[in-house]
Formats: sequence, structure tokens, C-alpha cells
Amino acid sequence: MVNVMLPEVVTAEVLGGYPRSERTRKILRNYEERGEVAQSEAVQSIWSDTVLLLGVQLGAGLDVVVDPAVEWHDPLRPFVEAWRNVTVGGLLRWFDNNFFYRVPVFVDLPDPMRFVLSPRVRFMRSMLPRDVKLKVVLPGPLTFVKLSKNLTGKDAAELAESIKEALSLEVKQAVASGADVVQLDEPFLADVDASVDDARLAVDLANDLLSAASSAGGETRFAVYYGVPSKEVYSEIVNVKADYLILDVVSQRRRAIELLEGQGAIRDSIGLGLVDGRNLYMEKLDKDILPLVEKLAAEGSLRKLLVTTSTPLYLLPFGSAIKKTELLGRIKSQLGVPSR
Repeated sequence: MVNVMLPEVVTAEVLGGYPRSERTRKILRNYEERGEVAQSEAVQSIWSDTVLLLGVQLGAGLDVVVDPAVEWHDPLRPFVEAWRNVTVGGLLRWFDNNFFYRVPVFVDLPDPMRFVLSPRVRFMRSMLPRDVKLKVVLPGPLTFVKLSKNLTGKDAAELAESIKEALSLEVKQAVASGADVVQLDEPFLADVDASVDDARLAVDLANDLLSAASSAGGETRFAVYYGVPSKEVYSEIVNVKADYLILDVVSQRRRAIELLEGQGAIRDSIGLGLVDGRNLYMEKLDKDILPLVEKLAAEGSLRKLLVTTSTPLYLLPFGSAIKKTELLGRIKSQLGVPSR
């Protein structure tokens, strides 16, 4: 047990998806670009990675395992391909990462044809012990709109509202199929262009969407990453009705600390991205983790802390993503606070 002031409860989980193994990358390239591999071999390799990464998270002792989503080309594409009235456009950089996505082009409001998450949940749940919590991750409606081309003739808020409705159906079906935790990602809120109005819209939509999970008995997360939101944006999102508000700390550590200290942590439960999901450096408990945890706990309002990665892990090499997962588990173990 580490002899510092800590919150009452400390839990740990990976923020989001994983990269593909080298073998799966090669198989998918040969399947999609050259047609040299059978679809069955591609599917088998994808699910082999999925099973391995679920096992890595369990072996690390994490409190929740996340859907690795290794076959997803980007976080938006699976939903784009499952909805009418939206097509896949050209390539653009995904925020400030060396990672690209296909721009969704909306010609009308989205009309779901099939579910994306629930078949995945049923597959993973069939392999996991029932007492293991399973998390699914969805792109937030605001970020979805900001990264899309809107040709609907409707304003951005109306399109975001319609996306929220489509995602709410996903959430309900995923929880009914066995998902225990639902996370909504709004990385746009850390962007310098994010406004207070953006934050208010994102929170309103998130509260409606996450209530679908809560009412079905699921836990909820609201995650902002790839930077630290402004004080004005944070003052809005801190009231989101999620079990944990998750912030990226390591990308702008000093600014994040100033923000949290200045706001007195406010919430009694918060998630902190303390393990860098975009850097191969392996954080140290005494140097990188404990000082911030102790500062926040000393505020007196922080009762529950979720330790997580600063971003999804799909930006790292496969082996490094596994090492970061194991590091997260060691940090949780060394903090020595039981989850309950």
C-alpha cells in the first residue's frame, strides 16, 4: 500500500480501442487491397486479436475490459456504413495524430439499417466470465458532426440531435446484449475551436444518450482527450450526467493540473488519463502518478478515481499497447485501494 492520501475507490481501465497485430495488418491488407486472402481468414485473424486483447486486460487486473475494436478503420466508419443517408468521403487527419479517417458525408439525417455494437457484445460476452465488466465506446454526436460534411440542409445542431437518436438505439441494444459500461467520446471539446455553446450542446446530447445506458443498469463514461479543454468548456462539461468524466492529463500536464486544482476537482468521481496512449514512455508511479492523485484527493471532494490511458491505444504499436495495459494494471495494484 502506498502511504499517501488517496480517494476511497481507485479503479482502472483502458480508455478505448487497440491496434492490430502485425499478422492481422498483413492479412487485412492482402484481403482488402489485393484479394489474396479469403474473408474467413481475415475474420479469424481479427477475432484472434480480439480474444488476445481481452485476455491481456483481464490478466492485467483491470476493473473493466474494453472492446478492442481492432478491425475498425476509424471510430466513425462502422456507424457510417450502418446508416442510410451517409457515405464515406475522402481522407483527413484524425485531429493532430498520424492517423487518418474517411470523412462521413451526410446527405440527409441518418437512418440506421443495422446495429454495430450489439453483435460484438454478444460475441465477447460469450467468452467472458459474467462478473467481468465489458465496455463499449461510441463517438459523441458533436465530434461526429465536426468531423463530417453536412449536405443535409439542416443545421449542425439538428444533425447532431439525429446522430444522438441513432446512437441511443445502439446503446440500448448493446446494454441489452450484455455491455456493462458505455463510454461516449467527445475529443473535439479539447480543441482550441471548441466553444461554450459546443460544450452545452455536447452535454445535453450526452445526458440524453447516456441515460439510455443508465436506465438499463449500465455504467457511463464521458471522455475528452487529445488535449485539455478550456476553463470555460470545462465549467460546462463537468456537470455531465456520467458516472465518470474522463480527462486527458498527460498531453498537457501542467494545464490539466491547473484546471483541476482551480476548479477544486468539483466532481466526487473523475477519470484521469495518466498513462500516455500516444507515447512509448512508461510512466512511473512515484514520479508521474502519485503527486497528482494526492493533490486531487487532498481537495476533499474526490471520492472515486478512475485511472486510464490518455487516449485509445490504437495509435501505438501492438506490443506497446499491451505493455501500457499491463502498466495500468500495476498502477492500480500499487495504489492499493480496493474497488467497490
